[in-house]
Amino acid sequence: MRIELPENVNKIIHQLQANGFEAYAVGGCVRDSLLGRIPQDWDITTSATPEQVKSLFARTIDTGIEHGTVTVMLDHTGYEVTTYRIDGEYEDARHPKEVTFTGNLIEDLKRRDFTINAMAYNDEQGLVDAFSGIEDLEDQVIRCVGNPLDRFGEDALRMLRAVRFAAQLGFSIEEETRAGITALAGTIQKVSAERIQVELVKLLVSAHPEELRTAWELGLTAVFLPEFDEMMKTPQNTKHHMYPVGEHTLKALQEIPRDKVLRLTMLFHDVAKPICRTTDEAGCDHFRGHPEKGVDMTKDILRRLKFDNDTIHKVCVLVRYHDDRPPITPVKIRQAVSRIGLENFPQLFLVKRADTLAQSLYEREAKLAYIEDYRRLYEEILEKGWCVRKQDMAINGKDLIALGMAPGKELGEELDRLFTHVLAVPEHNTKEKLLQLAHK
Repeated sequence: MRIELPENVNKIIHQLQANGFEAYAVGGCVRDSLLGRIPQDWDITTSATPEQVKSLFARTIDTGIEHGTVTVMLDHTGYEVTTYRIDGEYEDARHPKEVTFTGNLIEDLKRRDFTINAMAYNDEQGLVDAFSGIEDLEDQVIRCVGNPLDRFGEDALRMLRAVRFAAQLGFSIEEETRAGITALAGTIQKVSAERIQVELVKLLVSAHPEELRTAWELGLTAVFLPEFDEMMKTPQNTKHHMYPVGEHTLKALQEIPRDKVLRLTMLFHDVAKPICRTTDEAGCDHFRGHPEKGVDMTKDILRRLKFDNDTIHKVCVLVRYHDDRPPITPVKIRQAVSRIGLENFPQLFLVKRADTLAQSLYEREAKLAYIEDYRRLYEEILEKGWCVRKQDMAINGKDLIALGMAPGKELGEELDRLFTHVLAVPEHNTKEKLLQLAHK
């Protein structure tokens, strides 16, 4: 079984071999190559110590030298080269207390998380697969190397990584590995929010974001995203829905492009429904105020998971307006675009469409037609260059002061009045007309 290694990867491997050391491409790059995917980066494992690696290459960076990793720079690209190692005891569910370098490749592969990530390759020896990784690739399963309790005890994040790999590859998690996650799910609380965030985003933007259901089934979301557990057990007894809130959310995730902000928006667009739910005398559920309350909850969750402020802002705007339904008239749509922000379209249309496709069939065609009419009027605003932002008005405060108005509250109120007029009558957005209206 042959893998086409990049030229620089082969250079590094051959240089190490020429000096009496073993060296292989290892891990995810081997897995992806065997799956016909393009690896994002190439990692190399070797019997050479970090100091020996450094002595053989002109430019290196000590990226993790205490754990045996040196980055070799070739043609402005970095390649991580790590010495075969045996991990000591793990004290924090992430880092081994100490590592021991070894000359045995199999000992190094034995410490890795999953069989599909524990394969090594070079052109001379070919594929080294000591733990049936090829078989698991063919069977499309995620399986721990050795005892799952040991692997997850070493690094609790591996439990969420198992779900993420299943989502990215369309694989299932092997039963003993699933049982190990269920047994140790609570230990994911030891993992930093930043690391959980990275895995959650990779899961959400994967081909199978609905695998978040697996994280729920195995008890992981109960620890780092308990709000989702509430969504999974909240029914929606209404003609507009056919799934509980959580299942509706998973369906909506599948109906929107693989973009971080869009997928996070669909995950949280109905996050407040469990606490906003009321049931009327006829047994019909209502969720009044859930978009507004959802903004507060979404902000809290994203901050808890250490997301950046720009992402938080963009997601919260889309959550706030996902259920906003202005009447389809030119004036009302101009007012809506002004209120929501021109920069938040057309993402909002994608959110609305995904939300609709995850609902029941009740009036679906009419709902989709409404979104299309909304989009058509939005595009008309762009095409005609109508003013929907105050800063795009043909006059500003200086013009009103020149007209004789004093700076202050009344001036601001006059600008607001003129802007409201421009939204209603966009052709009046000329300096001459607005000064005339202001003078009156």
